[in-house]
Amino acid sequence: MSATPTPTNTPAVGRRAWLALGGLHLLNGTAPLSDSDAIVLVELDAPLEQSFPSNTVVLHWDRLGPLELSARTVDGTRRHTTKARGDELFPGMLPGAELRAATTAVTGRETGPLVPLFYVTADGDRAHVHSQIRFLAEDACFIRITPEPVATSEVEELGWLADAVRLHAERFLFLNNHQRYYRKCFGGKELEYKYTLAPPVDTWTLTVELYQELLAGGLPGYVMEYRDEYQAWDYLNHLFEITGPEEERGYASFIPTTDGKHLLKRKWYAEDAFERRETHTYGLELEDDGRFEDHIREELGVQAVRLPSFRRVRYDINFESVRTGHVYGIFFDHCSLVEDRDVTLNQCELEYLRSRVAVEPDEAAVLEEMSEIVAWLEAFLRARGLSDERGFYSKRTFLKDAVAARPELARKVG
Repeated sequence: MSATPTPTNTPAVGRRAWLALGGLHLLNGTAPLSDSDAIVLVELDAPLEQSFPSNTVVLHWDRLGPLELSARTVDGTRRHTTKARGDELFPGMLPGAELRAATTAVTGRETGPLVPLFYVTADGDRAHVHSQIRFLAEDACFIRITPEPVATSEVEELGWLADAVRLHAERFLFLNNHQRYYRKCFGGKELEYKYTLAPPVDTWTLTVELYQELLAGGLPGYVMEYRDEYQAWDYLNHLFEITGPEEERGYASFIPTTDGKHLLKRKWYAEDAFERRETHTYGLELEDDGRFEDHIREELGVQAVRLPSFRRVRYDINFESVRTGHVYGIFFDHCSLVEDRDVTLNQCELEYLRSRVAVEPDEAAVLEEMSEIVAWLEAFLRARGLSDERGFYSKRTFLKDAVAARPELARKVG
């Protein structure tokens, strides 16, 4: 379990937040922190997050008003202040004129690349530091790196800076690589609720409407997953029910990939359930000419029955908790049998996906947050006359039910 501090939904009034700007070398380690380095501290009008401490902070440059830039050397021997608007700090991702002038004023020279370094937020005598992990022309994303708070009195005199640089350096592989800042709670397991919807279902419109509600803040405490909020998928599944040995029961599904190979998705479960063990194996060079069966028998060493192949069209909306960094997905999908496209399964699914955290993740919060999300999702479905009955009806069960209703579908297809 996590050592994450218990959050408080303290009103932003009375709380403070700062943005620290400076040399890129303090994040990528190309040079050490020096007393003569220029740091620009910008106090924001109010913290960007609602709860304290939070995990994820996304800052939009054009939403920041007029700002005072307090530039200084790390040792404090030289200081300078100036003003700028938020959208003037990094036009086109390069430092604006005011920011360059502020750092030059305290160093006496042009400095190297300047970037947003840290977001610091304080509540009373406690403060937490968030490292920048993504920076683009429109915005920047920060995640918390301090497991325990630092003293607020140190913020404006940079007493926290050396430790922040050290903490970032200790996690550089995690923090400095594009989309590699994820970890998975409940390793090797899938946590998912399913809602089976009576056709016809307009999955596209439902996805867009749900997306619009999330963007408008309809689910407080959650934001769209940074730069990966929407996905579209369309792929075949050649699925085998694994019938034995008993401990191996579940299914194996071969999914064609764009490189001409196959992904093997394997799930273990005796009965449809919220939690299932899951693995993905990419890069299998197999043809659908009996080699699927050979792989199951010879490589997996299990007994299996082939079920009808199907095509799955799926639209995903991904969003994350700003408090915990846990990322969730809501998917609307339409599955149709290859041999008879009128045999369909329409579902909405809610799944825990991953966690964007640099501190120890709070696993218990996943179940708490999923309970919170399903209440909102079920209200969304009810408002559109759709089923809000939470369940676990799986693709395997759908295919078995289809074969039971129409035995001729049991032959090999696809």
